[in-house]
Amino acid sequence: MKTSITRWKKSTRSGPNDNCVESSRTADGGAAVRDTKDRAAGHFTANGEQWSTFLLAIKDGRYDR
Repeated sequence: MKTSITRWKKSTRSGPNDNCVESSRTADGGAAVRDTKDRAAGHFTANGEQWSTFLLAIKDGRYDR
């Protein structure tokens, strides 16, 4: 399935270097994510449910060190 990506956005928390990711919303409410250092390498996608679960886990601190 081909994902329609309209606009990539770089995190506002990113510094002046390229050590970050870019994301874009997809038509199904999910998201696509890619590495700014290697945009040609492609991206991965998550559907709406997967993306929401991931964001909730981040907000809950599940990935904090």
